[in-house]
Amino acid sequence: MPNDPVNIYEYEAIAKDRIEKGHYDFIAGAATDEITLRRTREVLDSIVMKPRMMVDVSHRDLGTTVLGEKISFPVLLDPAGNHGAAHPDAEIATVKAAGKAGTVMALSSHSARTLEDVAEAATGPIWFQQYFFKDPELTLGMASRAEEAGYTALCLTLDAKISPKRERNMRNNYVGPVSPNYAQLDLGNHHWQFAADAPAGAMDIRDQAATWKDLEWLAGRTKLPLIVKGIMTGEDGRLAAESGAKGMIVSNHGTRYLDTTFTTIEVLPEVVDQVNGKAEIYLDGGIRRGSDVFKALALGARSVLIGRPLFWGLAVDGEDGVSAVLEMLRSELDATMGICGCPTIDDINFDTLGGISPLQQAFDLRDRRR
Repeated sequence: MPNDPVNIYEYEAIAKDRIEKGHYDFIAGAATDEITLRRTREVLDSIVMKPRMMVDVSHRDLGTTVLGEKISFPVLLDPAGNHGAAHPDAEIATVKAAGKAGTVMALSSHSARTLEDVAEAATGPIWFQQYFFKDPELTLGMASRAEEAGYTALCLTLDAKISPKRERNMRNNYVGPVSPNYAQLDLGNHHWQFAADAPAGAMDIRDQAATWKDLEWLAGRTKLPLIVKGIMTGEDGRLAAESGAKGMIVSNHGTRYLDTTFTTIEVLPEVVDQVNGKAEIYLDGGIRRGSDVFKALALGARSVLIGRPLFWGLAVDGEDGVSAVLEMLRSELDATMGICGCPTIDDINFDTLGGISPLQQAFDLRDRRR
């Protein structure tokens, strides 16, 4: 159809009219002045690629692996709460789309459907996201539920200890539902307040005192490989790997917890350098084009994850909308690889990128010739 969206931005424009304003602002918004949210796009756009000619790119392979599991292309689905805000089929639609695309969905513990129901609907690998709680039995209990349901990895969110200030949601007096995953907990009348990514009651049960020793403790008590989400410095990446993490997501939580931080693509090379191959490194934050995926891989990420675009696809066309968003990224990445002379994912490296500043590139070239 001539009016079908042709990119993710157009999906968002349609979704904005279909999602209730409070839910839309909860999904699209960020902390305080949203400076880093805006700057994320500027930074990604400032990184330039170097096309290469006369390379045999007649057969391109976008496949790779994450934690040993084969995926058809390096785009995963971020853990993001309450897909029911965008579509009544919620995470059931999303996980089906992930399976059709041949990639991994990471389910938020604040999903609109239970982790067991989502696992039952899954046709591909799924990860489960949770937190460290003050009660270690609750931490282990959630991990055990995920393992029993068939999840293949546990994703620990590290950057949500402190309740954020999200002014869009304060103005809307936004209150969202408590996830059925917390049904066994006595949270009283608590709900999601001011768009914190957990029930307000859970703010009291999440462990603000958690340290790397807690990651070591959990790694020794679950069979699931641990992935940590929220790494924004090379040192934290190194400590995570040393403490038992098999994978890590370079993430600033979609800029939803702290404003005026670095963007994730800016700190990715530092994390890659410090981790030095001891754990797999993934990245989220602002991925909207296949060329964004390419840039992240060139800077050392094994895969990227998308969050907000899932909601835009859901709002427009449910499961098919999520599938369309994923296929847009796949198609754009495929074309980018071909034009840059990279027939496989392994061919994408730092040499395929130019500097952020063309003037700096000129100075560097001059220095090399001296």
